[in-house]
Amino acid sequence: MLELIDVWYEVEGKAILKGINARFEKQRVYSILGTNGAGKSTLAYLIMGLEGYRPTRGKILLDGEDITDLSVTERAKRGITLMWQEPARFTGIKIRDYLTLGGRRKVSKEELERVLELVGLNPALYLERNVDEKLSGGERKRVELASILLMKPRYTILDEPDSGIDIMSLEMIEKVLSELVNAGGSVILVTHREEIALESDYAFLICHGSILKEGNPSEIVQFYKNSCDRCDHPNEPSGEMIV
Repeated sequence: MLELIDVWYEVEGKAILKGINARFEKQRVYSILGTNGAGKSTLAYLIMGLEGYRPTRGKILLDGEDITDLSVTERAKRGITLMWQEPARFTGIKIRDYLTLGGRRKVSKEELERVLELVGLNPALYLERNVDEKLSGGERKRVELASILLMKPRYTILDEPDSGIDIMSLEMIEKVLSELVNAGGSVILVTHREEIALESDYAFLICHGSILKEGNPSEIVQFYKNSCDRCDHPNEPSGEMIV
């Protein structure tokens, strides 16, 4: 189990996340829903342990182990991974080779082709193609998603999974989520879109750095639709950097 206990995150004395308590169990899909500026991505970065993102107060536990101060590399070794909202750029390497980077287990050509098809890329066109500036942002994101499917992480954080991907259907998202869960993992969807949140088993609604509501995704989405979309509460008060 991945657990956040009373997690606060402050920048120059200003609270960005405030007393976050959340539990993520094995083989379930979770969503962190909220409007732009609510603190969703900041929470994702804290879970991943990116540089500069450490709780000011509180703890992050993985199977009872305190990982609050562990580096992103150590968390990755323990099975936590993050797909960026904007994927990193790589050059001079074939997609086939990129998918098997990092000492991953030996992967057959058939499996490489299968995951590429799963994320909507034709293996015949992409397997031997170079990862370079000719790939669109959406194509790079699909390649990164395919690599995550091959890794089979314990916890996958998808930050705005449909961002930058043209025509990424809900059916495709469902297939990706099913693949990750069937491999024994859990998924944390970070999103502002109601239809994405509805793909989860359990939802957290975040507002101005705090969890406002949590529970059944349908109920959370209904509240979000009726209240948050029309609310004029400023998620980003003057001087605060919340993402």
